[in-house]
Amino acid sequence: MEAITASGASSLLTRLFQYKAWANDAFLTEFRAQSTAISEADRHLAIRLLNHAYVVDRIFAAHLVGKAHAYTGTNTPETPTLDTLHQTVAESDRWYLDYIGSISPEQLSEEIAFDFTDGAKGRMTREEMLMHVALHAGYHRGQVGRILPQLTSAPPQDTFTTYLHKFEPDRRRRDDH
Repeated sequence: MEAITASGASSLLTRLFQYKAWANDAFLTEFRAQSTAISEADRHLAIRLLNHAYVVDRIFAAHLVGKAHAYTGTNTPETPTLDTLHQTVAESDRWYLDYIGSISPEQLSEEIAFDFTDGAKGRMTREEMLMHVALHAGYHRGQVGRILPQLTSAPPQDTFTTYLHKFEPDRRRRDDH
């Protein structure tokens, strides 16, 4: 993934979602390469956790554009294959980058009322929703990362600082005066 220049609503949100897309791709690629080394039960649990993060991404995407979604819970009854999940997560990450690039700074502060999948009412600004989506995905990658130490290699370095230094190597330079 190549870093892109920020436009639209917020350069910080753009960077955050560029990072999210990069981290998801790196994590899922490494998980695919190493997942046969863990038990089927742990592999299934990991895919369920990552699928949950994807489903929540899609639910909030619907909230952001004011459309209904078909989800009745925060996960799907069926468990996707790892390849299918990787593809759909990448598509969702591209959607969020396009969305952030298309909204204005004023739209970020707009509150949107919505219903959670359990029927509870909610109200958040677009910016709060976007922050939730970004943080939520990282939380669940971390959960799955607890499974990966069982593997022969370390989990991928998917931190925001790793992302910044990879795509903006000048950040490694310090100009101490």
